[in-house]
Amino acid sequence: MAVPKSKISKQRKHKRRTHYKLAAPNLVACPRCHSLKLPHVVCKECGFYDGKEVVQVETVKS
Repeated sequence: MAVPKSKISKQRKHKRRTHYKLAAPNLVACPRCHSLKLPHVVCKECGFYDGKEVVQVETVKS
């Protein structure tokens, strides 16, 4: 069975884990309503994708 010969220091452990981080989502502006949305996904504000209405969005009355 493999057993470590000595303790791994915190510095060495943290150096190894420097790439374990979250990436910010890439957002693009919707060409129709100009709200931010994920690329290649239907816009939640207007319901359009690729120039066509895919989802009918209900408007909220205030």
